[in-house]
Amino acid sequence: MIDPIPGFSKLTKEEKIQWLGRTYLAGNTDAENILKQYWNPDSRLQQLHEEFTENTLSNYYLPFGLAPNFLINGERMAIPMAIEESSVIAAASKAAKFWGKHGGFKAEVLGTRKIGQVHFMFNGKKNKLQDFFRKVKPELLEAVEPLTKNMKKRGGGVVNLELRDKTELLGGYHQLHGTFETKDSMGANFINSCLERFAETFKAEAGKYEAFSPSEKEIEIVMSILSNYVPDCLVRAEVSCPVEELADHGMSGEDFAAKFVRAIKIAEAEPYRAVTHNKGIMNGIDAVVLATGNDFRAVEAGIHAYASKDGRYTSLTHADVRNGEFRFWMEIPLALGTVGGLTGLHPLSRIALEILQKPSAEELMKIVAVAGLAQNFAAVRSLITTGIQQGHMKMHLMNILNQLNANSKEKELLVTHFKTHNVSHSAVEEQLDKLRS
Repeated sequence: MIDPIPGFSKLTKEEKIQWLGRTYLAGNTDAENILKQYWNPDSRLQQLHEEFTENTLSNYYLPFGLAPNFLINGERMAIPMAIEESSVIAAASKAAKFWGKHGGFKAEVLGTRKIGQVHFMFNGKKNKLQDFFRKVKPELLEAVEPLTKNMKKRGGGVVNLELRDKTELLGGYHQLHGTFETKDSMGANFINSCLERFAETFKAEAGKYEAFSPSEKEIEIVMSILSNYVPDCLVRAEVSCPVEELADHGMSGEDFAAKFVRAIKIAEAEPYRAVTHNKGIMNGIDAVVLATGNDFRAVEAGIHAYASKDGRYTSLTHADVRNGEFRFWMEIPLALGTVGGLTGLHPLSRIALEILQKPSAEELMKIVAVAGLAQNFAAVRSLITTGIQQGHMKMHLMNILNQLNANSKEKELLVTHFKTHNVSHSAVEEQLDKLRS
């Protein structure tokens, strides 16, 4: 059994790597060199990366690419994407090209409010708790004035604060349920700071409230934390065109639209399909969220919760045909920021936001939603025409060649060969063996 190591965080980066090599990578003579080759030669930039998180050993790079030719609300844009999966950027670009000829994408923000909660336990009389909250609410809002001063100047702040009874779910459980507007920042630190101040004031005032019995004064604050479920921070993206303009791969526009709508209806009805369907949407969304220095894990959690809001996991996108017009749309919750966090610290995030012409948080919500809708259109289009593997495996070809250690000449010849042949790992391996023999 490996002994625990005390004070690991106090070791230098070199010492951490050496310990790792001795303890877990003793058989890998290249491990140290591999870790070090991803260090940035600019020591200042390397230090910046190391200060993003803890116990850093190296940098883990993802490709930073560009999907051009998006027409969004009449404006031509190129969208930066950070992702390692083959065919995602190509598919998004293809969808952008198609819809650029058919009116482009329309996007609008439906709401920007975010949620935070103080979770607490109270086992006294509910009517007394309600009376206490009504009395103390102005003091709670006053207590966060120093924290909200600057946010208010930007048009944000605390929008509302409610007392919520959750005792039907858990005995004694109540909430202070806060609604916040954070403008161009994602606002996690702002919201959490306000919540902790609410909790401190609420508990202190409860201890002095004369109508409470001694036991009722002992309110237990369990935790104070924002929610990544933001159903009132919504954005809608959509495309539409006359059905006849959808003719594709020998299919009439009417047939294409019918098959496309049917595929979406299946994703709406069948959770097993919906999960994969929505994962494809997130390919586009996560790539832009990551490129712009936002929290893709928070976005994922909130969006998937939204997909289950009616009690069953379902498709995020929807489609129909009305009066000869094809419509394809999506409404999703997106809590994003363009100031604060990594957005102003990571050099590539700054570049990404510059590419997007320094958008506001609301503008970024629209762009990210469009990227997800474009990705889903491209995926469903492939599924109902050529099948998903034909295009995906063509893009995956280079990964297979790299796994097989093909040299540059072999790659060149095999890329040409597989322009007219089906790609599979075994087929590539067989063809590479033929070349080498």
